[in-house]
Amino acid sequence: MGGCVSVPNGHPLAVVSAAEKANHIAAEKVMLQAKAKMAHEVKVLLLGSGDSGKSTILKQMRIIHKLPWTAGEIESYRQLVYENLTSGLKTVLDAMDIMDIEPSKEVTENGWVKMIEQAQDLKDGQAFPLEYLDVLSGLWKDPSIQQAIARGNEAALPENLPYFFDDLTRLFKPDYQPSRQDILMTRARTIGITETTFTIGRHELLMVDVGGQKTERRKWIHCFEDVTAIVFLASLSGYDQCLVEDRDANQMQDAMTIWDSICNSQWFEDTPFILFLNKYDLFKSRVKVSPIKTYFCDYEGPEKDHRAGREYFKKRFGRLAAKSGRDKGSGREIFLHITTATDTTHLKVVMAAVEDLIVRGNLSAAAFM
Repeated sequence: MGGCVSVPNGHPLAVVSAAEKANHIAAEKVMLQAKAKMAHEVKVLLLGSGDSGKSTILKQMRIIHKLPWTAGEIESYRQLVYENLTSGLKTVLDAMDIMDIEPSKEVTENGWVKMIEQAQDLKDGQAFPLEYLDVLSGLWKDPSIQQAIARGNEAALPENLPYFFDDLTRLFKPDYQPSRQDILMTRARTIGITETTFTIGRHELLMVDVGGQKTERRKWIHCFEDVTAIVFLASLSGYDQCLVEDRDANQMQDAMTIWDSICNSQWFEDTPFILFLNKYDLFKSRVKVSPIKTYFCDYEGPEKDHRAGREYFKKRFGRLAAKSGRDKGSGREIFLHITTATDTTHLKVVMAAVEDLIVRGNLSAAAFM
């Protein structure tokens, strides 16, 4: 039989100490503060393999949200443009040995290669050295260099070289300052963790970019706590390219391996995922000369058809997500976008939709705390 037991006044169980009351009030206060913080702070983690475009997305966010670069940052990008020119050609010349491409007589006899190998980084305020204008221009136009560029996927050659080398005269003007597009097109390996905060209405969006090369991935776990959403980037144009750090590995296969691992991670069981299949502009050009089936034998679509190729890779990533339980109707869906990260107009539309999704999801989560 059940019964009711009353606690008489003065019984120890009837007494709530002042310390207990204080602890209870403090706990409630912490909960309210956490709820308020969660409702107004959003943490987005940018993940993906190296050269997928994560840092470019971060630059675009600064442009979209009108967060200007400082004079010091602009100067650093100016120097980086020059470094991309000289180190980019060094990379091409090194790759020619692997590709068994013989440099032309003009390249070997006029001392251009030695000048590129000895090129120094610029100092603050130093103009691009004019003696390098003819050197860079001559090398870029050389047939042996262009032959190597055409086979750039075999050595992960920098994809931004045509952009800069087609405009050398402008870059070598004494008063040159990098344009917004120049800054977007620069490439520098991300080492460590970069955090940037953006204001979206009443919300603070913390975007975290981590290096994508294999040696950097061990640092990712330090960013896994309190993540509101994952933005994962995979380069569509990487379907026929090797990794910078491993010429025996395929960029797209590497991206799929990481994607599969992240989708199945216990850290992100309830975290929304946004997938960017990036570099669509380069992919459209690449499929015209490099068959997808050469690298992905199960591809059955027509050759040179970028739309069919795009749909094929969407399905490949979709199947990996579904295998982890992230399929339609699961409440853990994947939101996918085909992107060109260097196109500000296009990305502004995409990021507006992504930000709305993230903020709304964050408000819903906060409501259930």
